[in-house]
Amino acid sequence: MILCAGEALIDMLPRTSTLGEDSYAPYAGGAVFNTAIALGRLGAKPSFYSGFSQDFFGDLLKSKLAESDVDGSLAVTADRPCTVAFVKLVDGHATYAFYDENTAGRMLTAEVLPDLPENLDALFCGGISLPVEPCGAAYEELFTRAAPTRVTMLDPNIRPDFIRDETRYRARIEHMISIADIVKVSDEDLFWLLGEAPVEDLVAKLLTQGPKLICLTEGGDGVRGFMADKVVHVAAEKVEVVDTVGAGDTFNAGLLAALQKAGKLTKEAIANLDADTLKDALSMGARAAAITVSRAGANPPWASELE
Repeated sequence: MILCAGEALIDMLPRTSTLGEDSYAPYAGGAVFNTAIALGRLGAKPSFYSGFSQDFFGDLLKSKLAESDVDGSLAVTADRPCTVAFVKLVDGHATYAFYDENTAGRMLTAEVLPDLPENLDALFCGGISLPVEPCGAAYEELFTRAAPTRVTMLDPNIRPDFIRDETRYRARIEHMISIADIVKVSDEDLFWLLGEAPVEDLVAKLLTQGPKLICLTEGGDGVRGFMADKVVHVAAEKVEVVDTVGAGDTFNAGLLAALQKAGKLTKEAIANLDADTLKDALSMGARAAAITVSRAGANPPWASELE
């Protein structure tokens, strides 16, 4: 079983009303939530952990998990509001205005963390849950508990505008990278973490910090998987891009689902992936992400769409 732990929120996406007015419509979202949804649609039978509000927004999030065959029973429901993000699209790329103070997700603490299920193969964390408190510390603690015996994957998905305490956040991300088996980054993530330099040099430096596999997503240029002894490149699928919302989240799910199907979600197996298995996993992520970017919003594909 793959457990996704992190933010679940409502994306208010720009739409045009029947009267031709600019408006916003609510959609279930959040980077880690999107990864869980994509995993469920790909048949991976994932679980999801976060904090849900007791209102209709919380009900919407729970219903969307169930519709995509994601187990949300580990999540905590609280009498607090739901995180809301208003989205602005410019040439298909999303920028966000977040409203997150005192929300059900934000106020999670280590005291309400679930026990690690015995059938847990992998834990996925990342997104905007990590730079904020107290939930950031809680997710770091969960990641730390899982790392000695389970595969751990981190997608920092760094949003500088959302970081209030850079020193603390950098320490958290550096710690989680050091105990992660898999790290997915963009070039923007690398530059923020390690400064301006050729991305290959930055990835090499990141590999020395602990991860066994680093996936570098490069938009239209595809994705590269870096390990200590190999680099595998997979080209991007050629599609007409509607928007990029949820693309990286879907890639994460495709990668993990492929590794699960191949029986490689163990710490030993991840450390010793052969080039063919890695290429297959990267390809699944790239193919799934291509479908997501070809339609509006974070709408990951079902397994049948990849057959």
